[in-house]
Amino acid sequence: MSNGSRDNAPSIRRERLKVRSKVISAIRNYFNEEGFIEAQTPLMVRALIPEPYIETFSIPNAMGNQTSYLIPSPEVSLKRLLADGLERIYQMGPVFRKGERGERHLMEFTMLEWYRAGADYNGLMADCEALIQAAASASGHYGRSMTYSGVSIDITPPFKRMTVEEAFVEYAGWRPGPNPKQDRFDEDMAAKIEPGLPRNRPVFLVDYPASCASLARLKPDDPNISERVELYAGGLELANGFTELTDPIEQEKRFRKGAALRKRLGLQEYPWPGEFLASLKKLPPCAGMALGVDRLLMLMTGAEKIDDVVTFTNETS
Repeated sequence: MSNGSRDNAPSIRRERLKVRSKVISAIRNYFNEEGFIEAQTPLMVRALIPEPYIETFSIPNAMGNQTSYLIPSPEVSLKRLLADGLERIYQMGPVFRKGERGERHLMEFTMLEWYRAGADYNGLMADCEALIQAAASASGHYGRSMTYSGVSIDITPPFKRMTVEEAFVEYAGWRPGPNPKQDRFDEDMAAKIEPGLPRNRPVFLVDYPASCASLARLKPDDPNISERVELYAGGLELANGFTELTDPIEQEKRFRKGAALRKRLGLQEYPWPGEFLASLKKLPPCAGMALGVDRLLMLMTGAEKIDDVVTFTNETS
């Protein structure tokens, strides 16, 4: 006796890949209508941001005297384009994260990253709301709601906004403050905050502790808080963005701290991103967001595994 769900799997996959193409076209249409330029920056670079918890792949060049790295994000190159005078730019394409594999993770996945000069993270949230609407329409969800993992999700803007402090008080029972212990913060974020967030509405988690700022600007009126935002929908983490830090001195301090932590953890030491730091002297006030296109496709198609919305994975190609 044949297994009905197994027999239907190829046709379901084909339909999901058709939706993928439509959603990618809808994303490009949105940014084109907003006056953005689509950039195509190198997938291999000579220097990386020294982030302690992101690993990528190194590639020796043909001459053997210079190591390149597959990009975990196009951020370094896109910000240099902003510094050179472009005001609205985006890139959609492959990025690479070593060791990240699971039902929601791939080591090679598709990232959408965009930047607006003269904007802050509120502008990014408005973009996300519009993109969700555009993707839903392209996927055949023409109403105000969609269903994912058995839960009906109201996608009508504006989406719910919740500060990190509010979320930790409600779901973890403590206030993180400006400099929480990183291990405790990360553990409770994964085990309590993310599972506790409402699943019937997309949620923006905003205003992270200053120690979690990464490349984000601190609030001018409250340096204990960074202007960082993450978007969740249906239990999926979809996007992460900042009002960008444009102070090269402060950014270098953060990079030195990140590089020192990488060394303590025994991680690979990356070449220093000096050209990127120098470009910050010309970087205008801006905001940038990174969105996982494959996870967005999971939401739009009802797929429980990221493998179900990509053409091939590293294991099958």
